[in-house]
Amino acid sequence: MATSRLIAIAPLLTVLAVRAGELPPPAYQLAAHDANVPPTVLFAIALQESGARLRGRLLPWPWTLNVAGSPYRFATRQTACHALLQALARYDAKRVDAGLGQINLGYHGQHFSSPCEALEPYRNLAVTAALLQEHYAITGDWVSAAGRYHRPAGGTLAARYRAGFSQQIERLQASFKPGTPP
Repeated sequence: MATSRLIAIAPLLTVLAVRAGELPPPAYQLAAHDANVPPTVLFAIALQESGARLRGRLLPWPWTLNVAGSPYRFATRQTACHALLQALARYDAKRVDAGLGQINLGYHGQHFSSPCEALEPYRNLAVTAALLQEHYAITGDWVSAAGRYHRPAGGTLAARYRAGFSQQIERLQASFKPGTPP
Protein backbone atom coordinates (compact mmCIF):
# COMPACT_ATOMS: atom_id res chain seq x y z
CA MET A 1 0.00 0.00 0.00
CA ALA A 2 1.23 3.47 -0.78
CA THR A 3 2.66 5.43 2.13
CA SER A 4 0.84 8.54 0.86
CA ARG A 5 -2.49 6.86 1.62
CA LEU A 6 -1.34 6.21 5.20
CA ILE A 7 -0.23 9.81 5.57
CA ALA A 8 -3.61 11.01 4.31
CA ILE A 9 -5.37 9.00 7.01
CA ALA A 10 -2.99 9.99 9.83
CA PRO A 11 -5.15 12.93 11.04
CA LEU A 12 -8.03 10.51 11.61
CA LEU A 13 -6.00 8.66 14.21
CA THR A 14 -6.10 11.44 16.79
CA VAL A 15 -8.24 9.40 19.16
CA LEU A 16 -5.76 6.55 19.00
CA ALA A 17 -2.61 8.60 18.75
CA VAL A 18 -1.02 11.55 20.45
CA ARG A 19 -3.21 14.64 20.85
CA ALA A 20 -1.84 18.04 21.88
CA GLY A 21 0.27 16.98 24.83
CA GLU A 22 -2.13 14.28 26.01
CA LEU A 23 -0.03 11.17 26.49
CA PRO A 24 -0.85 8.37 26.38
CA PRO A 25 -3.89 9.00 24.16
CA PRO A 26 -7.39 8.61 25.66
CA ALA A 27 -8.14 5.22 24.06
CA TYR A 28 -5.03 3.75 25.70
CA GLN A 29 -5.79 5.39 29.04
CA LEU A 30 -9.29 3.88 29.06
CA ALA A 31 -8.23 0.35 28.11
CA ALA A 32 -5.31 0.46 30.55
CA HIS A 33 -7.52 1.70 33.39
CA ASP A 34 -10.07 -1.06 32.79
CA ALA A 35 -7.35 -3.75 32.97
CA ASN A 36 -5.28 -2.11 35.71
CA VAL A 37 -2.28 -1.65 33.41
CA PRO A 38 -0.16 1.51 33.33
CA PRO A 39 -1.19 3.51 30.25
CA THR A 40 2.43 4.00 29.20
CA VAL A 41 2.92 0.22 29.21
CA LEU A 42 -0.07 -0.32 26.91
CA PHE A 43 0.97 2.52 24.60
CA ALA A 44 4.55 1.22 24.45
CA ILE A 45 3.28 -2.25 23.50
CA ALA A 46 1.16 -0.77 20.69
CA LEU A 47 4.13 1.24 19.44
CA GLN A 48 6.32 -1.85 19.56
CA GLU A 49 3.74 -4.08 17.87
CA SER A 50 2.12 -1.88 15.22
CA GLY A 51 4.14 1.33 15.13
CA ALA A 52 4.45 3.07 11.77
CA ARG A 53 6.33 6.24 10.89
CA LEU A 54 3.82 8.86 9.77
CA ARG A 55 4.78 12.46 9.22
CA GLY A 56 8.02 11.81 11.07
CA ARG A 57 6.34 10.32 14.14
CA LEU A 58 6.03 6.76 15.32
CA LEU A 59 2.34 5.97 15.81
CA PRO A 60 0.50 2.70 16.44
CA TRP A 61 -1.40 1.66 13.31
CA PRO A 62 -4.75 -0.08 13.93
CA TRP A 63 -4.98 -1.93 10.61
CA THR A 64 -1.73 -3.83 10.88
CA LEU A 65 -1.37 -7.55 10.25
CA ASN A 66 1.55 -9.89 10.61
CA VAL A 67 1.09 -12.96 8.45
CA ALA A 68 3.64 -15.73 8.69
CA GLY A 69 6.30 -13.26 9.83
CA SER A 70 5.60 -10.53 7.25
CA PRO A 71 4.07 -7.22 8.38
CA TYR A 72 1.32 -5.48 6.40
CA ARG A 73 -0.38 -2.13 6.96
CA PHE A 74 -3.66 -1.15 5.35
CA ALA A 75 -5.34 2.21 4.85
CA THR A 76 -8.75 1.04 6.04
CA ARG A 77 -10.24 -1.50 8.38
CA GLN A 78 -12.20 -2.96 5.47
CA THR A 79 -9.12 -3.72 3.39
CA ALA A 80 -7.33 -5.09 6.45
CA CYS A 81 -10.32 -7.32 7.24
CA HIS A 82 -10.36 -8.68 3.70
CA ALA A 83 -6.62 -9.42 3.89
CA LEU A 84 -7.04 -10.97 7.35
CA LEU A 85 -9.72 -13.37 6.14
CA GLN A 86 -7.53 -14.34 3.17
CA ALA A 87 -4.58 -14.92 5.50
CA LEU A 88 -6.64 -17.14 7.77
CA ALA A 89 -7.81 -19.18 4.76
CA ARG A 90 -4.20 -19.67 3.69
CA TYR A 91 -2.32 -20.02 7.01
CA ASP A 92 -2.81 -21.54 10.43
CA ALA A 93 -4.29 -18.89 12.74
CA LYS A 94 -1.21 -19.21 14.97
CA ARG A 95 0.74 -17.49 12.19
CA VAL A 96 -1.57 -14.45 12.06
CA ASP A 97 -1.44 -11.39 14.35
CA ALA A 98 -3.86 -8.47 14.04
CA GLY A 99 -4.45 -4.90 15.17
CA LEU A 100 -2.78 -2.39 17.45
CA GLY A 101 -1.49 -5.01 19.88
CA GLN A 102 -0.85 -7.64 17.19
CA ILE A 103 -3.04 -10.21 18.94
CA ASN A 104 -2.27 -13.73 17.73
CA LEU A 105 -5.54 -15.17 16.47
CA GLY A 106 -4.48 -18.78 16.94
CA TYR A 107 -3.84 -18.36 20.64
CA HIS A 108 -6.27 -15.55 21.48
CA GLY A 109 -8.92 -15.53 18.76
CA GLN A 110 -11.52 -16.57 21.31
CA HIS A 111 -11.47 -13.00 22.65
CA PHE A 112 -13.18 -11.79 19.47
CA SER A 113 -16.62 -12.55 18.05
CA SER A 114 -15.07 -12.71 14.57
CA PRO A 115 -11.53 -12.42 13.21
CA CYS A 116 -12.15 -8.91 11.90
CA GLU A 117 -13.22 -7.72 15.36
CA ALA A 118 -9.50 -7.95 16.20
CA LEU A 119 -9.08 -4.90 13.93
CA GLU A 120 -11.52 -2.80 15.97
CA PRO A 121 -9.07 -0.55 17.84
CA TYR A 122 -10.86 -0.29 21.20
CA ARG A 123 -11.55 -4.02 21.37
CA ASN A 124 -7.97 -4.84 20.36
CA LEU A 125 -6.59 -2.53 23.05
CA ALA A 126 -8.90 -4.08 25.67
CA VAL A 127 -7.65 -7.58 24.82
CA THR A 128 -4.04 -6.41 24.68
CA ALA A 129 -4.37 -4.82 28.13
CA ALA A 130 -6.05 -7.91 29.60
CA LEU A 131 -3.29 -10.17 28.25
CA LEU A 132 -0.63 -7.84 29.64
CA GLN A 133 -2.31 -7.92 33.03
CA GLU A 134 -2.33 -11.75 32.96
CA HIS A 135 1.42 -11.79 32.28
CA TYR A 136 2.07 -9.17 34.94
CA ALA A 137 0.18 -11.30 37.50
CA ILE A 138 2.71 -14.06 36.79
CA THR A 139 5.88 -11.96 36.69
CA GLY A 140 5.17 -8.92 38.90
CA ASP A 141 7.21 -6.84 36.46
CA TRP A 142 5.96 -4.91 33.39
CA VAL A 143 9.11 -5.45 31.32
CA SER A 144 8.94 -9.20 31.93
CA ALA A 145 5.21 -9.13 31.24
CA ALA A 146 5.91 -7.42 27.91
CA GLY A 147 8.40 -10.13 26.99
CA ARG A 148 5.87 -12.82 27.86
CA TYR A 149 3.19 -10.95 25.90
CA HIS A 150 5.36 -11.21 22.80
CA ARG A 151 6.68 -14.72 23.44
CA PRO A 152 5.41 -16.60 26.51
CA ALA A 153 8.05 -19.31 25.99
CA GLY A 154 10.79 -16.75 26.60
CA GLY A 155 14.21 -17.09 25.02
CA THR A 156 16.10 -14.79 22.68
CA LEU A 157 12.98 -13.38 20.98
CA ALA A 158 11.42 -12.40 24.30
CA ALA A 159 14.72 -10.83 25.46
CA ARG A 160 14.99 -8.80 22.25
CA TYR A 161 11.37 -7.69 22.66
CA ARG A 162 11.95 -6.66 26.29
CA ALA A 163 14.87 -4.50 25.17
CA GLY A 164 12.79 -2.76 22.49
CA PHE A 165 9.89 -2.33 24.88
CA SER A 166 12.21 -0.82 27.49
CA GLN A 167 13.45 1.71 24.93
CA GLN A 168 9.84 2.64 24.08
CA ILE A 169 9.02 3.12 27.77
CA GLU A 170 12.09 5.29 28.34
CA ARG A 171 11.24 7.44 25.31
CA LEU A 172 7.63 7.81 26.44
CA GLN A 173 8.54 8.67 30.01
CA ALA A 174 10.91 11.37 28.76
CA SER A 175 8.14 12.83 26.59
CA PHE A 176 5.70 12.88 29.52
CA LYS A 177 7.90 15.20 31.56
CA PRO A 178 6.26 18.64 31.96
CA GLY A 179 7.41 21.07 29.31
CA THR A 180 8.74 18.33 27.01
CA PRO A 181 6.95 18.03 23.66
CA PRO A 182 5.82 14.51 22.77
